Amino acid sequence: MKVKIVFFGSSKYSVIVAKKLHEEFGLALIVTTQKFSPPEKFAIENKINFKVFDKLDDNAISQIKSYDPDFIVVDDYGKILPVSLLKIPRYDCLNVHHSLLPKYRGPSPAPSAILNGEKITGVTIISMEEQVDAGPVYVQKKYEIKDNDTTDSLLTELNSLGGDLIAQTIKQYIKEYLKPKRQHHSKATFTKLLHKNDGQINIDNPPPFDKLKKMIRAFYPWPGVWIKWKMENGKWKILKLLPKNKIQVEGKNPMGYKDFINGYPKGKDILEKLGLI
Repeated sequence: MKVKIVFFGSSKYSVIVAKKLHEEFGLALIVTTQKFSPPEKFAIENKINFKVFDKLDDNAISQIKSYDPDFIVVDDYGKILPVSLLKIPRYDCLNVHHSLLPKYRGPSPAPSAILNGEKITGVTIISMEEQVDAGPVYVQKKYEIKDNDTTDSLLTELNSLGGDLIAQTIKQYIKEYLKPKRQHHSKATFTKLLHKNDGQINIDNPPPFDKLKKMIRAFYPWPGVWIKWKMENGKWKILKLLPKNKIQVEGKNPMGYKDFINGYPKGKDILEKLGLI
């Protein structure tokens, strides 16, 4: 099936979807936001045309339009596409969103699901509109969140599902002219853009144990859960709390709790204050 697809993505998770689409259809162009990003590396390795735009201005849009795409596919791109860009493809502009819309619209659906203790999440393929994540839905697939899932593992799984779903959607669209269904906007919930300080906790007033464990999973790999720690030598260090009962002192490799206790005189006291032992 010959389909011209322009793909927008910026992360290692984007590459999972890009790879599936390239295997199924071939990609005409990959658009990313930064030099040396995983999608750019993927494009170079597979001899796919690519563009790096820090902003989608008229010049960028003109260059993308020159590829005359049938579809634009967006996955973990990190920027909002202007309306003029959404009108370019022959068929549609599709987004792979990492939740069961209309729940968890916005930039952080995966960590939000873990942080809120959700048992079920999933992937939604939508037709993109001016309002972010509010477009009509083509297809959804559920995913059961595992007790040890982090945002890293969850996004890996959801993008694997998303790659299959988006490929199926494109095939069915061309053969049957699929019509997406409108979302129930009254049921929409929203997520926020995460910042580094969202992961900072106070060692003298830490979150309850259950919340802290969810934060460690939800904020891995970014922004991380961390504290400022004054060491025995008087120097301040960042101490990161990692999944699988690991901890990392700034400038050191991750270690288990036992090694942290053995290696640092105040290690046991810190872990006890945090409720981790």
